[in-house]
Amino acid sequence: MTGAAQKWKTFWSLPSDERHVACSAAAGLAATCLGLRTLGFSRWQRILNRRAVRVESSNSSSESRSFAISANRIAQLQEAAALSLFFHTNCLERSLALWFLLRQRGFPAELKFGARKQSETFEAHAWVELNGVALNNPTAEQREFVPFDGAIASLETRAK
Repeated sequence: MTGAAQKWKTFWSLPSDERHVACSAAAGLAATCLGLRTLGFSRWQRILNRRAVRVESSNSSSESRSFAISANRIAQLQEAAALSLFFHTNCLERSLALWFLLRQRGFPAELKFGARKQSETFEAHAWVELNGVALNNPTAEQREFVPFDGAIASLETRAK
């Protein structure tokens, strides 16, 4: 069986709600790639934020545990969708799309940005956290990025 056929077989073997999340993730990634390129980060994030559900974080540990399981599965489905697209996405595009996907479903996800300097090269990274835990790319490499404090809008203002 070819790689593409195997991907379709895997997709159709998913429960219908997970197929819906995967399709939403693919559409969100495509829209985010286009939105960032045409509108820029600030305007695109404002549009997504207006469409996302506002939630308060949960205090119950059992509710938090079920949130983490569901949020992790959404992140896995979004990553699989990103790998199956005919175009490549970067960490900002993936993180914005995942953040929106989680917020739409009522998760109090946070979009995080960080930077590091390695071998005289400045590098930036974006990721999504839920209750302080990174959901996308939770690797040891990501922990090497120092998170920015404060809102990105205020950082943009100070940089000008």
